[in-house]
Formats: sequence, C-alpha cells, structure tokens
Amino acid sequence: MALLPTLLLTLAIAGTTLADVDPTSFSHHSYVQLESFLQNQASRCPSIMRLYDIGTSVQGRKLYVMEVSDNKGQHESLEPEFKYVGNMHGNEVTGREMLLLLIEYLCTNYPSDARVKNLVDTTRIHIMPTMNPDGWESANEGDSSGVSGRYNARGVDLNRNFPVSTNYVRGLIQPRAAEVETTAVINWINTHPFVLSANLHGGALVANYPYDDNLQHSAVYSPTSDDDIFKDISKAYSYAHSTMYQAKRCPGSSESFRDGITNGADWYPLTGGMQDYNYQQSNCFEITLELSCVKYPYANKLSGFWQDNKNALLTYMEQVHKGIKGIVTDDQGNRISGATISVQGRGKTIKSTTDGEYWRLLLPGTYSITASASGFSSTTKSVTVVSGDVARLDFTLTPGSGGPQPTDPPTVAPTQGFWW
Repeated sequence: MALLPTLLLTLAIAGTTLADVDPTSFSHHSYVQLESFLQNQASRCPSIMRLYDIGTSVQGRKLYVMEVSDNKGQHESLEPEFKYVGNMHGNEVTGREMLLLLIEYLCTNYPSDARVKNLVDTTRIHIMPTMNPDGWESANEGDSSGVSGRYNARGVDLNRNFPVSTNYVRGLIQPRAAEVETTAVINWINTHPFVLSANLHGGALVANYPYDDNLQHSAVYSPTSDDDIFKDISKAYSYAHSTMYQAKRCPGSSESFRDGITNGADWYPLTGGMQDYNYQQSNCFEITLELSCVKYPYANKLSGFWQDNKNALLTYMEQVHKGIKGIVTDDQGNRISGATISVQGRGKTIKSTTDGEYWRLLLPGTYSITASASGFSSTTKSVTVVSGDVARLDFTLTPGSGGPQPTDPPTVAPTQGFWW
C-alpha cells in the first residue's frame, strides 16, 4: 500500500507537460562572446541549428544568422520562412540580447516543449542578433537616448539606407550608396522566401508598422493596402508582451501608443527604412519592434526584458501561419517561377518562388485571388480564410496571352551598390 502514493504521483507527472526551461544567465555579449555563444548553441543542438553568415560589416565582422529548423540547411516545400533582425542601430542593444536568449531557449526546449517543437517543425526560422556589430563597439552600457554607436563604421544610419519608392506607387528613391551591411541583407532577402519578419530596436516601447514614409515626408498616417494585417500582427506582439499593449509612456516622454502599436510615418517619417523595403521590394511583411525605453540597458535588467518579451517573440513567429499558400504549375505539372499572386482590392502582389510556391498573409474572410504569369492565361479563384489555419490554394495555368498584373510597388530591386 505504501507504493500507491508514489505510483499515483508518477502517473500524474507522466500525464502532464513539463514546464519550459528559461535561460539562467543574462549578460551583454561582445562580438567575440556573441560569436562563441552562437557556435556553442549550434554545437548543443546540431539537429535543428545551423550557424551561417551573410557577409561582413565595414570592419570585417561577420553578420551571423542562426537557422532553426527540423531540416536545417534546406527549404521545405510550402514551409514558410521567418526572420528576426536585431541591433541594426548599434547602441540599441535589448533586441540583440533577446535574440541570443531566444536562440538558447529554442535549443533548450526542443523537442520537449510542444509549442517550441511545433514552431520549429513547421517554420524555417532565421535569427540575426546583430546587423551592426561595428556600431555596438562604440556604444555605452546605460545609454538611454544617445547616438554613440547608432551608425555603422562609416557613420551611416542603416535604417535610412534601403531603396524604397519615392511615391509609393512606382520608381525608387534618388541614388544612394548602399552600405555593405545593407547590401548583405538585401541579398539575403532576395535569396530566401521570407514571409514575415521583424527588426528589433530600442528607445521606445511599441510595435511600428509600414509605411514609414509618404510623398510629403510628413507625420501623417500612411497605410499600406494591407493595413489590417499589419495592425493585427503588431497587436499580436504587443498583447503577448507583458506591458507593451498598456500604452505606458517612457520616462520623460509624452508619447503614448494606443494598443502599443503605431503606423511608422504617423509617429515620425523616415526614408529608406528596412520595413518599407521588405514590403515594397519582396514578398516579406516586416514590422519594427521597439523593446525598451532605454537603448542600452544595464545587464541586470535583461532577465526582466526576457520575461517581458519571451511569449511575444514566440507569438509573433506563429503569425507566419495565417492566410493562404499554394503552388503554381502549368497544365503539365511543371512549377512556374515568378508568377504573380494578387488579391482583389489590394495593391500588394506576391511572386511565386523558383519552386512555384507562394504564401500570402491574410486575415479571416473571403477573397478573390488571381494568379498570372507571362505566356499563360490568368486564373482567378475564391478562397475563405479561417482563424487559426492556412488555406491551401493551388493554381494551374494554361498557355495563353495573359501576363502578370502590374505591381504596386515594384517587387524587384538591384542588389549592387547604387540604385538609379
């Protein structure tokens, strides 16, 4: 009889899901320490983690990315790809450390935690902790609102360095030299079918979504044709965060953001931002996450920031699994690359990959979707999107005189050092 309580306890434990395991060490990482940390995590979890770089900074530091996937090193058909980018302003450090902690968390909790396992098994995740490692070198711990370390080693603000449309309909901005970090990220975007992304900043507490600019370059609300989606995914982060949704003001600031979100240009306009580039020139939807009122918080605050952001970081990645996806083929079953996917009433179009795949973020509702490609007749179908699921919508195109629909804005940009 004495064994019965022990047996019952064992059965009770077996029937429950073990709690996830959080990181226990919180500190800032120099470039050398960051490099070592990433290498160690890749060694700890070789079945799901692959460390690679997309190039180097002005001063030769590698721009590292950790891929997290159950089939690392390869794209799986119809599996969406997601990216986080941190520290593009070198003195905005909270995001840099949160992404390192996220990498450790995913490594530690796969496959024991069901949520982590599902995310890693269904998504190809790419995490870049720092886009501006050179700037970090001149940043100062404790900096609340300064600019030391903000820019790259050539004194350029990387979040003003991307080519975007001048009039948000056609054409690119006036010629501007692309920094090596910017060019590396553009090439990265052009070679991976990213569906959703966020870049992590500091100095405020808000989720910021496109557009960041407008023709007048004025502080007015400047929505994309997917404003409903951007507000929804921004709220997904802010409401999963411990306090962002509460719209509290940062100390010494008069700014307050309802629901913890804001349209970029409505807050303040900027030209050449990375989130606008992603939306205008690729298939990827990106927002900007401002994670802390202090740009470079002291290390003893990092544990609290992790607790604030952990659920939000996971929740935002899960947003990649909404809307529609499918494959575009010809009537012989050959996959069509570069087909245009358009949604009636929305200017944004999506291009199919080299394998004929596409993903299109959409909220629940019924939509009219058209697939078109040069040399083929266009095909239009109706689809209903429901909450919590991705609708599969394939297209078979037959030879004809049809062609791609006009893009708004252009979806392809050169990747050399200047745009004309």
